[in-house]
Amino acid sequence: MGILDTVLGVIKSQVANNAAPGAAPGGADHNLLESVIGMISDPQSGGLSGLVEKIAAGGLGDQVASWVGKGENLPISAEQLQAVLGSSFVQGLAEKFGINAADVAGNLTSLLPQVIDKLTPDGEVPGDNKLLEAGLAGLTSLFGNKSA
Repeated sequence: MGILDTVLGVIKSQVANNAAPGAAPGGADHNLLESVIGMISDPQSGGLSGLVEKIAAGGLGDQVASWVGKGENLPISAEQLQAVLGSSFVQGLAEKFGINAADVAGNLTSLLPQVIDKLTPDGEVPGDNKLLEAGLAGLTSLFGNKSA
């Protein structure tokens, strides 16, 4: 199974598991997933490696190393995530999507480790940007954004 298939499978099940019973696809989890994809694909922030470095520099090196590595993913709290990404970033997402900041941070604590884990199947951040771009394009197209 290729990296794109792995990432798509995990994201599909993550969104399905987080959706409230009877909720329509494309709700808050979908929007947060698109934000995670945006963070990972943003060349100004350094992409996936920049995000991994930012999390590690924020004092969460063990956690992010576990997400990249091949073992079990260590958890991260909403407070830790908010401290690393910045309260203003989390609040901005909350305002953008019309949900509270605690829900944004809580959902991101679940999404980020899984996305980073699946984008690093060999236990290291991929150096091949083409592979990463293909995975991100597949994630974006999964949610109907054909312009990516």
